[in-house]
Amino acid sequence: MGLLRGVARTAVIAGTATAVSNRVSRRQANRWSSQEEAQYQQQQAAAQQAAAPPAAPAEDDAIAQIEKLGALKEKGLLTEEEFAAQKAKLLGM
Repeated sequence: MGLLRGVARTAVIAGTATAVSNRVSRRQANRWSSQEEAQYQQQQAAAQQAAAPPAAPAEDDAIAQIEKLGALKEKGLLTEEEFAAQKAKLLGM
């Protein structure tokens, strides 16, 4: 009878250990999937921010620069030739 009791006790302990081990494995898997989901969402948010519309086009910047050059020319700080050369440079002519 002692042998049968020992075998039964071992079976109960092994079954309990297996159940606990499986529960721990499931918890870890759930934690990891939650972490992976959070990382995925962060990557998606970063990708959306990176795909934001570009700043004002370079054409607007060139127009602003030409306007500034025109003001300098009106003040007499630039000659007509200097103004024309800078304007052509900005417009890519």
